[in-house]
Amino acid sequence: MTRSSDRNNFISLNPDPRTKFILIVLCIVAAAIAPALEYNLMIVAAVALFGMLLGRWRYALIGIGSYALIYALTGWAAADTEGTARGVLLAFFGLVHKVYPCGMMAALVVRTTKVSEFLAAMNRARVPKKIVIPIAVLLRYLPAIREDWFAINDAMRMRDVNPSLIGFLTKPVMTIQCIYVPLMMSASKAADELSIASLTRGIENPARRGSLVQVRPGIADIFCVCGFTALLVLGFVWR
Repeated sequence: MTRSSDRNNFISLNPDPRTKFILIVLCIVAAAIAPALEYNLMIVAAVALFGMLLGRWRYALIGIGSYALIYALTGWAAADTEGTARGVLLAFFGLVHKVYPCGMMAALVVRTTKVSEFLAAMNRARVPKKIVIPIAVLLRYLPAIREDWFAINDAMRMRDVNPSLIGFLTKPVMTIQCIYVPLMMSASKAADELSIASLTRGIENPARRGSLVQVRPGIADIFCVCGFTALLVLGFVWR
């Protein structure tokens, strides 16, 4: 199945990587100017809907469910607490409300963007390689670290080492030695391997990059950008 046929299927959206990064910028600005918690909830709902269109139903439902819990806790902190505790909780939840939709959107982009598609899109947009190369390595680096994290956790559970916060508080030295130190060593090794692989594939070649992947914005991309732009305009009007 070609990329163009995927883009014509609105049930499983596959937008252009440039569209995804535009949506991240719109989401960041919208979260920064958010005039009320209800508006933040609308942003998260829009990101969750975008995730569903990308086929990430489970991630979208977990994301909006977690934010609903944070929303309820914020209301409780504002109504049932007072004094220093109220100020600390509201400041903490205020920061979470600003960061949560941006992080949720960024995670969607990382999970659904292939490095080859990203490089092809950035090449068509003539973005400088000083910007493209670090982001391309990041898109490949985070999934590799995630795989190592789960592998280390599975291995350590067999040795009765719990990677949770409770396990860290009860056995901090053992948790650091058995989980975090191997993870840091694996992360360093993965970074070296990705750098070598990128150089081998000629990522620093000054010539214009060719690609078999065809990336171009479609109707679905326009609808997504217009939807998030309308949400941003609503935020300015709301203020």
